[in-house]
Amino acid sequence: MIITMVVSLYTSRVVLNALGVEDYGIYQTVGGVVAMIGFLIGALSAGTSRFLTYELGTGNFAKLQSTFSSLFYVHLIFALIILLLGETIGLWFVYNKLVIPEERMFAAMITFHFSIATSFFTITQVPYDASIISHEKMRVYAYTSIVDAVLKLVIVFMLLKSPIDKLIYYSMLLFVQSVGMMMFYRWYCIRNFIECKLKFIFNKSIIKDVLTYCGWNVFATTSVALCSQGLTIVTNIFFQPEVVAARAVANTVNQIANQFVGNFRTAINPQIVKQYAAGNNDVSKDLLLSSTKYSFYLFYLFALPICLTAEFVLKVWLGKVPEFAIPYLQLAICTSIFGVFDVSFYTALYAKGRIKENSICSSLFFFIAFVATYLCFRGGLSPIMSGWMLLAAQIVVAVIVKPIILVKIVKYNYREILDVFKNCLLVAIVSTLLPLILYAYKDSLFENYYIKEISICVFSIISVGVTVWIIGLEKEIRTQIINVIKSRIIK
Repeated sequence: MIITMVVSLYTSRVVLNALGVEDYGIYQTVGGVVAMIGFLIGALSAGTSRFLTYELGTGNFAKLQSTFSSLFYVHLIFALIILLLGETIGLWFVYNKLVIPEERMFAAMITFHFSIATSFFTITQVPYDASIISHEKMRVYAYTSIVDAVLKLVIVFMLLKSPIDKLIYYSMLLFVQSVGMMMFYRWYCIRNFIECKLKFIFNKSIIKDVLTYCGWNVFATTSVALCSQGLTIVTNIFFQPEVVAARAVANTVNQIANQFVGNFRTAINPQIVKQYAAGNNDVSKDLLLSSTKYSFYLFYLFALPICLTAEFVLKVWLGKVPEFAIPYLQLAICTSIFGVFDVSFYTALYAKGRIKENSICSSLFFFIAFVATYLCFRGGLSPIMSGWMLLAAQIVVAVIVKPIILVKIVKYNYREILDVFKNCLLVAIVSTLLPLILYAYKDSLFENYYIKEISICVFSIISVGVTVWIIGLEKEIRTQIINVIKSRIIK
């Protein structure tokens, strides 16, 4: 993750400089349309991973193979539907609704076609990715992520010497790279997991259960898509591509920070589901609650320094910082802090296979945020209002809606959930106090701009790390960590 983070930050900067703010904004907008059409990918991926992991937990390998083959053909049908929708409704939307300069329309359309093709292959890839996660082969992800990052770095250098239009060339290279990585994953799965050897099985019972589950997941991810890709498109309608680019670069930094927590949850979620499938409900619950705290600690380690030094981070990364990028980034990071609880608590509902209530409630609040943002833009308010609306919706969903649903559906205890919030809040308050004091007096303490910002960044990381070690971790966990370190040193 450290390697991929550094490479991602560097490649994003070079791509922005190589394409220019206008083309970068066009790329993000067109990609947003495809993501809106392909929001099924996330919903299908969650459902597929859940059912494969559950069958692994029960040990029924015959049903596991039947499940995989049935799911693959379902995904193939969905991919064909997305391809059809993209090349009809999506094409019309790009031509008639997006604010794209006429001279750049041809390049935007070629980019759109490549993005649609990538979505097709990505959807059919979902069962294979879910198999790797279900089998907990995380080392494969570690190695392939590094390869993926290196390939994107190569693409950046190739972009600098583009023989054709840079936007077209960039989208073409990304398409080839994405399909190449997918083919490797498929080869690995077929070679190592017996259920991934396709058979012509179309089990109606399995498909009905999966589609019911995914149906509610689609309902929920629709609101998420509206509040991410949808808001990118709306921003393009009311503002210039430069504002879209500012939102995109802020989201890029936020996504990279989120990847650390995302990979941690990817590694821990299969165990939560398997323990629940095996009937070990208490073990599953304890694992979820403790992993929620650790997810928060991990994310806050990055969130605090990024928020306090947002201008410095963007300036070092991009050189020239687009207008609105700094507040966009700070609001996105704050939203993701609460998003840690939202995503973590969802795993309990995911394990039980009961997501109807969560889908309805979460979708309602995010849809309200989307409509409110649209009305704000119509009223001539700042583009930053989208960040504030998303933050408000995320707080309500994570702190109020999710705990109530956990108690009602999965029979958690309010006190247990409150203890998680209390521990995380205490760590956040204590670790933030001293960095905030340093931030307030930074101009009088330091003269050099770089020393000033780097000092705040380093001190923030140390403050969070020490606070988590002293307050956030239980005594037995600290002892285990010390013993592991000692054993490694002795070796």
